[in-house]
Amino acid sequence: MIDILPHRSAVIDIGSNSVRLVVYEGPRRAPAVIFNEKVPAGLGRGLAIDGRIAEEDAARGLFALRRYALLARHMGVQDLQCVATAAVRDATNGGDFIAGAAEAGLDIRLLSGTEEAEAAGCGVLSAIPDAHGISVDLGGGSLELAEIANGAVGRCASFPLGVLRLPALRKDGQQAFERAVRKMLRAAGWPGDLAGLPLYLVGGSWRALARLDLELTKSPLAVLDQHQLPRPALRRLLRATRRMSFEELKAIPGMASNRAATLPDAAALLAALVNIIDVPDMTVSSSGLREGLLYQALDERTRAQDPLIVAAEFEGRRLARFAPHGRAVADWIAPLFAGEAPADGRVRLAASLLSDVAWSANPDFRAERGTEIGLHGNWRGTDIAGRILLARALHAGFGGADADFPAMGALVSAERLARARQWGLAIRLAQRLTGGVEAPLKASAIARRGDSLVLGLDPDWHHLAGESVDRRLRALAQALDAKPELVLLYTKVR
Repeated sequence: MIDILPHRSAVIDIGSNSVRLVVYEGPRRAPAVIFNEKVPAGLGRGLAIDGRIAEEDAARGLFALRRYALLARHMGVQDLQCVATAAVRDATNGGDFIAGAAEAGLDIRLLSGTEEAEAAGCGVLSAIPDAHGISVDLGGGSLELAEIANGAVGRCASFPLGVLRLPALRKDGQQAFERAVRKMLRAAGWPGDLAGLPLYLVGGSWRALARLDLELTKSPLAVLDQHQLPRPALRRLLRATRRMSFEELKAIPGMASNRAATLPDAAALLAALVNIIDVPDMTVSSSGLREGLLYQALDERTRAQDPLIVAAEFEGRRLARFAPHGRAVADWIAPLFAGEAPADGRVRLAASLLSDVAWSANPDFRAERGTEIGLHGNWRGTDIAGRILLARALHAGFGGADADFPAMGALVSAERLARARQWGLAIRLAQRLTGGVEAPLKASAIARRGDSLVLGLDPDWHHLAGESVDRRLRALAQALDAKPELVLLYTKVR
């Protein structure tokens, strides 16, 4: 049984660029962000000058911490973690900063470079359980690498290659910079036998690069999480960061000005890492250190849960009209899709769990609401194609089967989109037949028999049949290239 009880937790992350509070609520395995605020305190700026956190930066950071401590208390946060990374770790007056935070009632955990790398790797695994490669977490003061494979974090390392340090390292040109990076990695034994593995990119600077790539490619779905960057994409990113002005970069939708300023350095570092490690491709992960800390606090049973299914079941229960019965819907339509690839089967299950989430929308816009939920929901554990399939199923399930679905280019095949439309029509039939309650599903069944689509009803439930049910049965049959047939049963069709 999946634990989907709501839980409120928070992480205060004291980084080299910013001090941030993120509050999460929902099931422990797939919590959603309900509050996210950062103050660009720039604690790491002074380290290159005198090895200290500048007095004004420390004051700004501590003011933010006092605010966050107060907010977390009144938000009813049950579990609060407060961590500091490279800037506080490396500053000669980092201890003074920690003491100042303690006065606000915060118990700061100072992460070592290895602990920071491990937490970032766990963050990737929390959202991409089958990730196999190297987690690369780029912060203001440091760069963390972690091997991730088979659901676990392996070798970890930390390097003084944060974006605040890169301008000084790049002053002699890209070749000299790459040699310096290669020397650092080799001294720590990297990449060793990890050469040739893909990278999982963690951190705001990498996400900013992904925003730039989405702008350059005019992607029809501007979702950062699990955005794919094949190796050739680096060329266009490097060219763009060289020719575009700061004002042009800052004008990209969603681009923060401080991130726009670091794009050339981040692109140069990524190019160096790709060459040194011989990387085939890269995946952007929106889950990183903070999500990794939450994941590390889970027991093994909870970690093993599927984050997509947990999140979909939680959302489905939250928005259902009556007692939620998404799993019963999934079981009811499953005979129609036997032999489906497991990756698509889990998206179909998620769509079934979400089969009642748009009922409160204006009837004219329920299909659009379903599309929005599928494309932009808090869905960890699925890639871009999975989001599109989920959206297509919900779009059809809420009445959009014959309406135009947003064009998604080559992000997912027409065949898979057609199959997701069939899922939605099957879900729509189940919801119309039952009125949104579970009991009628136990007295009915649907199956393929030769070239017919057979809907069977137990005799005591024959009054469920009606014109609206017949219309939806015919629509599904047409999508499946079958003949609709309604029968009364003494034994269910299974």
